[in-house]
Amino acid sequence: MSIENKEEIINKFAIHEGDTGSPEVQVAVLTARINSLGDHMNVHTKDFHSRRGLLAMVSKRRKLLDYLKKINNERYSNLIKVLGLRR
Repeated sequence: MSIENKEEIINKFAIHEGDTGSPEVQVAVLTARINSLGDHMNVHTKDFHSRRGLLAMVSKRRKLLDYLKKINNERYSNLIKVLGLRR
């Protein structure tokens, strides 16, 4: 994930100007990093250090999604639909 890509993601999911800490932004950035690292893991199957980081990111994203679902179910539904997390 390049810096330009990260800035585009932040601008797309920000609730207000300068927003980088809302759950939507954090989940979107984590999703991009998880997808990028998933591609790496397909090539380098024995890279256990990266696997550990990937699992930590997935866990953090899950916790943020649970929090968002608890505080505002509509925002949660919109986010998973836009990111395509549930099939």
